[in-house]
Amino acid sequence: MTSETREAFGRVGIWSSALHGARADDAGKGAIAEAAAELEELGYGTLWIGGSPSPDDAAAVVAATRTVTVATGILSIWDHTAEEVAARIAAIDTSTRGRFVLGLGVSHGPMVPQYAKPYSAMVAYLDALDAATPPVHSGRRVLAALGPKMLKLATGRALGAHPYLVTTEHTVEAREALGPDALLAPELSVVLDTDLDRARTTARNMLGMYLRLPNYTDNLLRLGFAESDFEGGGSVRLLDALFALGDAERVRARTREYLDAGADHVALQVLTADEGGAGLPRAEWRELAGAFADEL
Repeated sequence: MTSETREAFGRVGIWSSALHGARADDAGKGAIAEAAAELEELGYGTLWIGGSPSPDDAAAVVAATRTVTVATGILSIWDHTAEEVAARIAAIDTSTRGRFVLGLGVSHGPMVPQYAKPYSAMVAYLDALDAATPPVHSGRRVLAALGPKMLKLATGRALGAHPYLVTTEHTVEAREALGPDALLAPELSVVLDTDLDRARTTARNMLGMYLRLPNYTDNLLRLGFAESDFEGGGSVRLLDALFALGDAERVRARTREYLDAGADHVALQVLTADEGGAGLPRAEWRELAGAFADEL
């Protein structure tokens, strides 16, 4: 990966399932476009579209912006064929297509009836992207990678990895597995609330769903957590390791920990108590942009 690619991602980005516009009405799509344009003006390096987005969701955000990198975070390989994805990417305006990065993942067994042999399925999907007309080359894609095998695949077959729900210790291990040249862009969930009991409640409301998915719990067990850490929506130890809880300066400090651990870029997902992370927390995005003014 070149220094230009690292610069294109920036040090700090925004991850949001609310930028996923597939189910939005016209007013909702307009709000997403307006929010995306503001995020670009605030200086964030990359906008990650969560919620198992399609290339069309990404295309709408690309069209609403001028210079920012836009990535799917993460498109499930079970939801769209490689040929369909390649065709939809080819339909993105050629003048803006270079800003789009395809984030791919194998999702989770409990969520996908046809889930089987995820590593082999990802290899086959990447092969199909390479063979598509036109192809989606490795330099335009990243993988949702947690374990050693998928991290190694991300090094050889993509720009690098976009791990979700990980600790700084995982970031150290991921950098070692990826080597010095691959992109490492973990997601970090954020609750801007100085009442830590309330912030942890907000975090648990989000985390509870993920603690039912073996890919995440197996990874956390590998990192030294215990089954007891998953009870009640997550122990304090687990929450403090996975989230940035507190004011904007605390978020900045936690982000720095990931960057110091080997991340090239950190994708911040803002959670709010009233929306559960599902809305467009524009006030919080502005507050964080102020705290990261010298990083953006």
